[in-house]
Amino acid sequence: MASLDGFPASFYGEPGVLGILSNGISAFLVLLQNFNTARTGIAPVGVENILAGVHLILIGGICQLVAGLLSFRKYDHLSGTAFIGYAALWGSFGATRIYFGALPETPITVFMPQQMINNLSLSTNMTSNISSNATTEIPISHLFLSVKESAIAGLVPYIFLSFLLAFCSATVNYIMPFVFGAITATLIFEAVGLVASSWALVVSGVLELLILLFAIYGSAALLAKGLTQRLVLKGFGTPLFNVLLLGTPNSGSAKSIGQEKKKNTKYAEPMALGFFSDTIAAFIFAFYSFGYMKSFGLGSAWVSIIAVAQLFSSYYAHLRQDCYHTTKFGLHATYWLIKAWDEFVLSVLLVEDSELVSGRKAMVGDWFFVTAGLVLCVGSLNTDVLELIHNMLFVLLTVSTIPQIPLQGYYIFFGVACSLFTAASLYGTFSRLINTIAEKSLIPVGPQPVSTEQLKKVLSCSRAKQGDQNALPQTDQASDALFYLTNGVAALSALHARFFSLNPAFLHLTVPWVLISGAIIQAYVSRLQVTGGGRFGSVISSIYVAVWATWTWFRFAGNLLQISTEAAYAFTAGAIALLVINAFLMLIAAYRNLVLLFLTVVMEVVLVCFLLSTLQRLPYELEMAMLALLSIICIYGALASLVNCIFSQRSLPMGPPIIKEKVKQDSAPELPCPAVDSRLTSSLLKIAGLLGEGAVCGIPTDTVYALAASCKNPQAIEKIYNIKDRPAEKPVCICISSVEQLVAAKPPFSPLLWEFMKNVYPGGISCIVSKGDWLLKLGVGPAYDRVGTKDSIMIRVPDHTVTGHLCDITGPLAITSANPSGEPDSTHHSMVINRLGHKIQGVLCDGNSNEVVASTVVNCLKIDEGTITIVREGCVPAVKVRQIFDRVKSAMV
Repeated sequence: MASLDGFPASFYGEPGVLGILSNGISAFLVLLQNFNTARTGIAPVGVENILAGVHLILIGGICQLVAGLLSFRKYDHLSGTAFIGYAALWGSFGATRIYFGALPETPITVFMPQQMINNLSLSTNMTSNISSNATTEIPISHLFLSVKESAIAGLVPYIFLSFLLAFCSATVNYIMPFVFGAITATLIFEAVGLVASSWALVVSGVLELLILLFAIYGSAALLAKGLTQRLVLKGFGTPLFNVLLLGTPNSGSAKSIGQEKKKNTKYAEPMALGFFSDTIAAFIFAFYSFGYMKSFGLGSAWVSIIAVAQLFSSYYAHLRQDCYHTTKFGLHATYWLIKAWDEFVLSVLLVEDSELVSGRKAMVGDWFFVTAGLVLCVGSLNTDVLELIHNMLFVLLTVSTIPQIPLQGYYIFFGVACSLFTAASLYGTFSRLINTIAEKSLIPVGPQPVSTEQLKKVLSCSRAKQGDQNALPQTDQASDALFYLTNGVAALSALHARFFSLNPAFLHLTVPWVLISGAIIQAYVSRLQVTGGGRFGSVISSIYVAVWATWTWFRFAGNLLQISTEAAYAFTAGAIALLVINAFLMLIAAYRNLVLLFLTVVMEVVLVCFLLSTLQRLPYELEMAMLALLSIICIYGALASLVNCIFSQRSLPMGPPIIKEKVKQDSAPELPCPAVDSRLTSSLLKIAGLLGEGAVCGIPTDTVYALAASCKNPQAIEKIYNIKDRPAEKPVCICISSVEQLVAAKPPFSPLLWEFMKNVYPGGISCIVSKGDWLLKLGVGPAYDRVGTKDSIMIRVPDHTVTGHLCDITGPLAITSANPSGEPDSTHHSMVINRLGHKIQGVLCDGNSNEVVASTVVNCLKIDEGTITIVREGCVPAVKVRQIFDRVKSAMV
């Protein structure tokens, strides 16, 4: 077997190397253009701008995005938020450069709302030429001005957020604050340089040179740290100031009424990134609504890019099994994308003012967002006051765009709502970052509005006793609520088909609503459904992506393209195929719940209407009724899924799985292996007896479920390798009940190692130590050669009562995670049964695991030299492990 001592530390390198270096190179690209513009007095045009934009998107955008995603996996919320946020910044800056390079050299005709026209800073002659139909020819100079104004509107919120990132990073190290601080100053002078003389570009260029220098040093320091697992170069590991100086913990009031903190997992907390994205999007819309931006062409690109970043915050919330933030940030990203392209259509396409008014009145999709916002308000009652206020402001934001608001006051109302939402999002970004860095509530976010028990009591519609029958099945996923919301928005937006012949301009407005929510975002939901572990995965959501995409192409884009009768017959065949497929989806839904079954049944009728529309025989009243009914079902499904997932029990009824219930009435399915309740002493004795006989069993730990075998039986440990298809070179560790059990074996550990182990045990940390004869005294016995490597052994002391009692009965156990090799860890006993039940001899059932990832592995073989190595970062962050070690080492000195 390979020795863990020789494990390449570079495999666990620092993603900050890529992130910081991407910022430096991106700044250098902009620096070259700024200095050239200042020297020649001529701004770069055409291909030069386009190439610069492409490089910014590839290097500052995509490369830094990868760094941000890797940072989230290393439990680094600050770097993850910063790198993904700056990836959106450089990507948007690159889009701006491309937009500059692609501008035409001759005037073009564009449409702008009358309120925007009134705010135009045009010459007297040009203003007099604006006709009543709200279209006008704009010279290229004014197009450049419009693009610059759009870029400034995007840069300003990034300035505020970059300053926050610099401040927050000062609580972690003293390299990142200089990098982020230089970026903040650079953005200020870049914004000034868009409207002022070349001196601002020179200052910006100097600051960008500083960014490059800081980035080179910072990336070198991180690279050396990743390769050596030591702080070779200064800058990381020591903060500029202690985050605790910001205030005193104020979480006591929240805990007193039952607020529960989300458990740490392998993935960092993405809430700050979600608030970050909301700040950018709302700020840009506020600028546009108050007339500062004359066109939303470039603004749509900035908002779209930051909305994609917000989808990543939703994705990582999903990986953390956080259904509330998965739904919230997914819904917000959907809203920003739809509104961005809605305004793009209105400000760029040629439509008359009268058509705009009727088109606005036809848009009823905003009403679904209002209702969805109220659903999020219900979910936030279980979090804190900040979340509730933020959701209430989102409701105000959606109310400000309902079709009943007169067009004259539409943009003012929308702008005010966006401004308030921006302020709350900015505060949310700061508070979430600081509080997650400190792991305490230093920045006040308010107590939990309603205690968990009170909320359960109010929402619960079931009078069944608490127990297994009320527990949430594993088929319910964190993405279910978002699945219902995307279909609901698409369904209510599709109601506009009734006005085809009345308003051609309205077709342009409807395409973003149905296509983005029903197809694009639902494709993202389909990806989430794959990772959720549900029985039918992403089948339903994937098919509905095709349904809404086809609907958009034929019903909306088809009218614009004037599809021929022969081509329409192809859609007829497609509609028939979708009808047949949806019939199978109804069968799948019958295995899930009544709400999903109702949704698929109504969708079948909607598809019948779609078929009739391809034959020009559509009864519009029936279609409108079915689409409205579908949206109502989706609202209830979203609310019930969200509430049930938050509380992990059936608070709101979704209805029983029809087919499964009929099967249960005939004969209950037999489990592939004995599954016993961990709360019973007889269960512990039964599993202990099986282990003593050489069996392999699934057991709970303080992290995820594990496969266990007795260290007294080498053949049982061999079975673990066969059951998991585990590579032979990967050793298994041993699990004991307490440090005292280890002390009794009298291993020759140094005082520093003993003190370190006493500080980390029991808990989610595994220590690799040297092997010796003391293992025989511990009770390892004949399995000495089958655990660990030739020279080392990894020891676990779980902070779990059931596991501790089991080890007291059986002696040391050889354990490894209860999952097929290479697949995600098992976080519920049902996952162990479903995946490995036919290969093992028993499962000790303990419900949901405490974590969703295994323990953090620490190599302590060189601890006497003052060094430990993080071999695998798991549920305990590497930063926290090092803090414990540094504290212990200082105390020993």
